[in-house]
Amino acid sequence: MEQMNLNVQKERLKGTKKIMVFSGKGGVGKSTIAVNLAYALAIEKDKDVGVMDVDIHGPNVPKLLGVENERMISMGGKIQPVKVLDNLKVVSIGFLLENQDTAVIWRGPLKIKIIRQFADEIEWGKPDYMIIDLPPGTGDEPLSIAQELQPVDGAIVVTTPQDLSLLDSRKAVDFARKLEVPVLGIVENMSGLRCPHCGKMIEIFKVGGGERAAKELGV
Repeated sequence: MEQMNLNVQKERLKGTKKIMVFSGKGGVGKSTIAVNLAYALAIEKDKDVGVMDVDIHGPNVPKLLGVENERMISMGGKIQPVKVLDNLKVVSIGFLLENQDTAVIWRGPLKIKIIRQFADEIEWGKPDYMIIDLPPGTGDEPLSIAQELQPVDGAIVVTTPQDLSLLDSRKAVDFARKLEVPVLGIVENMSGLRCPHCGKMIEIFKVGGGERAAKELGV
């Protein structure tokens, strides 16, 4: 039965480029990167894009997309994703919660089940790209995505300049490679801010760690 479900998922998203956005550490802005990437593909490249929010315990994508008050509905036996634009649709556990303060207290099997439902029971159509926003770390959710939606076409690892974040980002790269997911790049987020008065870039933290890690890891 599991093999049959896997074959159905592969066929349903056949031809869709699947890109997972994740990090080794939380709070680095991976959801923001995922949403901006989806918008860029939909608006600037005029592609049909789906966003799968798989951060089960911290579903922030609906808020970032401005659709946090929407709900997914069922039509013809299939669940409809929430439409952000005509060519940008999203699914998230956040649409299924009673309110934004509701905690999701699930163990691995339930999380794997909802990921399978997101892949198999959502009426995605035929998107050009599927951007998958994952929780931090290398646990159940990224492992399930890499295995259930294989082949995943690429991974973007998000980090910040701090040493601990960079250390964990290297683990994320190692995870992707062990699951045979190509690493498309390492994004160093929060590397500075632009002064609103003079326009000068201010480096709050040290910079260049993400670029250095990418070179050392051959990304």
